[in-house]
Amino acid sequence: MNGPATGPATGPATGPADRLDPAARPFLDALAAGFPDLGGSVTDADEARRILAAAPRPTARRPRVGAVLDRTVPGPPGAPAVPVRIYLPDPEQWPGPRPTVVFCHGGGWVLGDLDSYDTTARTISRAAGAAVVCVGYRLAPEHRFPAAAHDAYAALCWAGGNLGELGGDPDALVVAGDSAGGNLAAASLLLARESGGPAVALQVLAYPALDAAQDGESYRINAEGCFLTAAHMAWFWEQYLGPGVGGGHPTASPLRADLTGLPPAHVIVAGCDPLRDDGLAYHRRLGESGVPSVLDLRTGMFHGFLTLSEVLPEARQAMERLGGAIRSTLTNGKTFGESGGRAG
Repeated sequence: MNGPATGPATGPATGPADRLDPAARPFLDALAAGFPDLGGSVTDADEARRILAAAPRPTARRPRVGAVLDRTVPGPPGAPAVPVRIYLPDPEQWPGPRPTVVFCHGGGWVLGDLDSYDTTARTISRAAGAAVVCVGYRLAPEHRFPAAAHDAYAALCWAGGNLGELGGDPDALVVAGDSAGGNLAAASLLLARESGGPAVALQVLAYPALDAAQDGESYRINAEGCFLTAAHMAWFWEQYLGPGVGGGHPTASPLRADLTGLPPAHVIVAGCDPLRDDGLAYHRRLGESGVPSVLDLRTGMFHGFLTLSEVLPEARQAMERLGGAIRSTLTNGKTFGESGGRAG
């Protein structure tokens, strides 16, 4: 289940219901029941947000951290300031210097916000002993590509320039994101490489959306029945790029970019997910580009499973590995173009 992989695992031509871990089924069904029919009966972003806002929310206690701070940081040139929420670990348990994680939330570039990802950010902070800077980037379709990618990079620049304020180790800056946030995390690294920094030690991508072509086999075999559907992704990409707009630019589709010189990666992939092959291909292409990458492939999991680390054993294991990978930057950090480093 865990460890490096060299290419897409196509597997038998079975449906996701046959491959899904039975322990995950109740959680998948509950999430799907409250999720809008994007690209079908729901085509308006505001309506989709209203449906999600009205859905029942978990009542579990939020993981405790040392401090939570809301603020804004300078945005891209000519653009508004970017809201961020900063999570600092308990200083008695995790004294500095510590890793600093710039985290981009998921939601197809359209949904999600700092509040909906509060528990996830807290969990990452606790698992890694890290300061987490969660980015409230501009959403589509009100703000289409490349607005969100530029906001993510602006937040990365701010974090890189204020590590002392965050109690961060100067060699342990990390970018992370899940789903569409994984896309933005990867895009921010490409922008950092083009612009000369900041230097990043590790990228952590969970079931990332990395190619607007949407032509991997997983888009066919996991098209339905996995919570996230292929129709959802087609709608998300249209909102992000605009109707009829191609996604060939590498900042939109990082899988098409030159990946040489990027920092080591820890890539989490769910087997029952239309985006499975995006993550597998990115892991493979990093290796071909000389970039160390560790793949945590969870064959029986579905898109979004990592948010269930308090109740789903597979998610708990994946979160623990994620935290370990981030903590390793304190002693094994690698930045753009330098030797050394480890992901995993």
